[in-house]
Amino acid sequence: MFVSIGIPFFNAEKYLEYAIKSVLYQTHQDWELILIDDGSTDNSLEIAKSFKDSRIRVISDGKNKKLSARLNQIVSEAKSEYIIRMDADDLMDSTRIEKQIRFLKNNPNIDLVSTSLSSIANNNKIYGARIYQNNDLSAFDILSGNIGIVHPSLMVRKSWYERNQYQDNIIAEDYELWCRSYFNNDLNCYRMSEPLYYYREDSSITYDKLKRAYKDQLRIVCNY
Repeated sequence: MFVSIGIPFFNAEKYLEYAIKSVLYQTHQDWELILIDDGSTDNSLEIAKSFKDSRIRVISDGKNKKLSARLNQIVSEAKSEYIIRMDADDLMDSTRIEKQIRFLKNNPNIDLVSTSLSSIANNNKIYGARIYQNNDLSAFDILSGNIGIVHPSLMVRKSWYERNQYQDNIIAEDYELWCRSYFNNDLNCYRMSEPLYYYREDSSITYDKLKRAYKDQLRIVCNY
């Protein structure tokens, strides 16, 4: 079954090639890969364009619109009813797409499926894992942040994304989306315990970004 994979990137020259190759090595090969440049000033765009595969589309308008806008753009660009998220500095297991699409096909009542993750260092070595168990989410879970949805590991039905777009100009865009969709009774998500996503824990987080994310999260909690 045909799927759309979206990778937004900004100054990701150190790891973007690895991320793209982890898509090329998937056991499920019926896909399109949408690479959206967010105004990179390094060699990221050249790296993206260096892959000569008819299934890969590279989009660049030279602007820095930030992640939320690019995630919404991926939804509008996607040609499939299934959309897969991935960050430009991470990797995914070769069976990720195969297993997630099988799950959504077999569970029509579920709109989103995420996976557990393996933590990797900047040299791509695995040094830990975070395993999430699926459970019924409560309002307390949502507001306390105990959700267990690994945002870049998601496979989502496009129809759900069309109902639930990301809010612009915030750092915690994923958390805001989970809160909004949950309280609209529209967060039908399953969390797989298998670690099918390799998350680079220490590549891009800064103190300032972390502080702004916590402020955004506090504001979102207060709203709900």
